[in-house]
Formats: sequence, C-alpha cells, structure tokens
Amino acid sequence: MQMPSSKKAGAAVLAAALLALGSPVAATAMTAGHTAARHPYNEATLQQDLAAVRRAGGGDVNVLARVDGPSGHPLLARIGTRTADSTVLIPWNAHFRVASTTNTFVATVVLQLVAEKRLSLDDTVDHWLPGVVAGNGNDGGRITVRDLLRQTSGLYDYIDDPEIQDRLINHFDDNRYDTTPAADLVAVAMKHRPVFVPQPGGPTRWAYSNTNYLLAGMIAEKAGGASWQDLVAHQVIAKLGLRNTSVPGLNPFLPDPHVNAYLTTADGKRLDVTEHSYQHTADSGVVSTTADLNTFFRALANGRLLPAEQWREMRQTVERTDDPEDVTEMPEGTYGLGLRKIPLSCGGFYYTHEGDGAGVNTRPAVSADGRRR
Repeated sequence: MQMPSSKKAGAAVLAAALLALGSPVAATAMTAGHTAARHPYNEATLQQDLAAVRRAGGGDVNVLARVDGPSGHPLLARIGTRTADSTVLIPWNAHFRVASTTNTFVATVVLQLVAEKRLSLDDTVDHWLPGVVAGNGNDGGRITVRDLLRQTSGLYDYIDDPEIQDRLINHFDDNRYDTTPAADLVAVAMKHRPVFVPQPGGPTRWAYSNTNYLLAGMIAEKAGGASWQDLVAHQVIAKLGLRNTSVPGLNPFLPDPHVNAYLTTADGKRLDVTEHSYQHTADSGVVSTTADLNTFFRALANGRLLPAEQWREMRQTVERTDDPEDVTEMPEGTYGLGLRKIPLSCGGFYYTHEGDGAGVNTRPAVSADGRRR
C-alpha cells in the first residue's frame, strides 16, 4: 500500500530495512557481538546514515536499521523511542507494517503457483476473474498476471480515489478499523478510466497501482485454493521460519514489541495511527521486523523460495514511464515482478521493494548475490 504523498517521508539507508516513525529522543548503536573495526561497514557509518534519514524526514522521525553481511554478525542502529512521550528506546526487534513491501511476498506466492503450473503469467485477469475488470475503458481481457505483478496494467490506483483520499487524510481516526474487502476496492478503481490499456506488440508502459496487487491476491486465491494470507503464511513465512512475520488481516493490533506510529493532521496535531486495519489487503497486509525482512530477501536472492526460471522472471524489469510521482520520489531503477532493481553509485545494483504506509516507511535491500541485506 502506497499512502498519499502527503503521508510519506522519502528516506532510505542502503542494505538495511528501515522503520521511520514518530518523535526521536535518543540514539544508540550496537554490533551484536562484533567489533566495528573488523566490519567493512561499521556502526559509526550506520549511525551517520540514520542521522541522515532523520534529517531527510524533517527531524521528527524515528529510525531502526539492521545490516546483515557475510560475517553473520549484524550491525544494528536506532534513533528514537517506543512512543512519542516515552524515554524507552525503540526495541531492536520491533514489529511494523511493511505496506507495499507486501508486494514481494505476494509476487513470490504467485510465481510459486506458476512453477506448479497452476496458473500462467500470460493468463488474463478475465480468465481468473471474469467481469471484475470492466467498464470505463477497463478491459481485463487485455491485462495479464504479468502486467499486474510488474505494474504494467494501466489500472487506476484505488488509493487515488477522492473519497478514499479524504478518508485517509482527513478522517483517518473515524475509519481506522476499515474492513473494506479487496473486491470492493477494485470496484472503486473501476469507476475510473485506466491510465492506459496494454497494447499487444506496442511499447510497455508502467504506472504504479495498488489495484494490481489486490487483483494478484484474488487470482492467487483462485489458483491456489486458499486465501492469499494463508499462501504467504505457509509458502513463505513458515518455509523460512520467520517467527516475527505475520499477516494479521483485520486485526488492528501489532505484536509486541512494536513502536507507535504517528501522522500530523491538517490542524498540526499528532495522531497516533499504530492501531488500525486499513492495511489488511494483498497490497499492504504483512507485518514483520528488520531481521525477518533481511532473511526473506536473502532467501529470494539465494533461490530458496523460487525455482531458477521463476526467479529469472521476477528479475526481468521494465522502465518506469507513466508515473511522475513515483519517478520523482525514487528516480533511479527499474521494476520487475514485485521487485525493484536499483543501481548503486559505486557500481552494481541491489533489489528492493519499498513500503510507505500509515506513519511507517520501509526500505529493505539485498545485494544481487544475497550476501548483504
């Protein structure tokens, strides 16, 4: 789930999963039993990067970061406190909603179903969900599963609907226990004309839309015979032993430990948005920790979750063309199947999928060989 831009804080540290939240009070760093002198990227450098993240967020953000490398000894750093009015530091293993980083989990289970021959990336949306994508120029017969996963469907992003924007920005507190089903949110998108309709044999166009992953989750459920939540839980979370990752659905509470998240309202007041169920669909519904996200992305890069053919498909990227806001906020990189490929200033690249939710921004990253997360 990519929240409206007014709710985002565009900041990231390379090779670490980040949690950007409310009011910073204190800063600490640790190397988890490993001296900084023996590590090519040390605690002082990581702490400097966290300070840069806080400055980029206007000074009113908390940051939690973890770097895992070949040595097996993680670097950990944090700036901030458990709640805005507390002096208790951010827990090292704090749980948070990963927002659109959920896309990578959902793309993984869809590709697992492809490997099992239970669906094809070339299947159309109409094949699995007849009549769901229709009206106002929308045509599910011309959009494939691949289009959904790589954001080339052209479908309107339901988050941009004026009524949904109003609920999120102006009436969050009144709607924090939202239970709107994915199908109803897709129906909201169908009230709008698409940004474009894919043209067979024509140029590939790209525009980010949360609607794509609602549909991908619905198709996974049809093909997999289970909810998308159960598919992720059994085929990813359980397989990797991610004990601190979950898909809570409509449960508005985060597991302990966690850090409270905040937004600033139109009248300048601070609103605690920790407890909510907005992010319960396949574009946003995973809860995790920095350690578990690093494990997940390493498993992808190392081939533990996907056969070679499907991992290759996931990494087939396209240029981003029709989404000026996305390109402005993250100007470099290309987009694959639920996975971004971002160039490094020192050469090479890393894989990621950011997540921007209610008061929380997540920035995981993994090197191409999986050695650094």
